[in-house]
Amino acid sequence: METYTKESLIAALQDINKRGWIPNARPGNVGGVGNTIEDLLGIKENNLPIPNAAEWELKCQRAKSSALKTLFHMEPSPRALKFVPKMLLPKYGWKHELAGINYPDDEMSFRQTIHGLERSDRGFKVEVDRNNRKVLISFGCVSNELKERTSRRLN
Repeated sequence: METYTKESLIAALQDINKRGWIPNARPGNVGGVGNTIEDLLGIKENNLPIPNAAEWELKCQRAKSSALKTLFHMEPSPRALKFVPKMLLPKYGWKHELAGINYPDDEMSFRQTIHGLERSDRGFKVEVDRNNRKVLISFGCVSNELKERTSRRLN
């Protein structure tokens, strides 16, 4: 597998760009654009939660697509405190769609899709701290609509 520094990755991507139109290596595959760039860079496909080009995670998307990109899936640290199952799931979670099928009847779910334009109904927002080169997830307040839905569900 190829290993890249930031500079060599940028140079390789510029070389690929100079080639012009490159057909999708895996037609009909939703992730075909990303698979094609990985193939061109000599990066083996994987679904591991680690960067796929040394310390860089590549994200690809079709032109004019409005699809959201997943940057990461994570649980807050320290995980030993079990913050998500003890605090978030009981208060903001919902019954998992496969509860009673693939999971116990009481299996709960908590997924949150967030972006940097506005807070989600659960109060989360992406903030970019360019000075410190960090992506932060901030929490404000939960919307009244979600509070009402949660209250009705719990009662």
